Amino acid sequence: MKWFLILWAGPVALLISWYGLSYYDMSFGFFMLTRQTHDLVFEIYGNILGVPPEILPPLVARAIAFDSMVVLGIVLFRKRREISAWWRRRQVSGSPS
Repeated sequence: MKWFLILWAGPVALLISWYGLSYYDMSFGFFMLTRQTHDLVFEIYGNILGVPPEILPPLVARAIAFDSMVVLGIVLFRKRREISAWWRRRQVSGSPS
């Protein structure tokens, strides 16, 4: 499960970091972090998909949110016994934690 989360969170963190740095043109001398590369990447993806490049960032954000919900669902499903035991202990003891 640990590797599953690492292999999911790693690319998401990399994509979000690249997007944020390139959007604000904080390149630190790297061409991949320039605003020109940012615009070029979204222009290429827009041409491939046949959509305007301006609508791609919200689509990517929605895809990341959906994937995050799926991953959260998988984690919660795998931990369901621990969660239900915690909930039963909480109900029996009457304490908030």
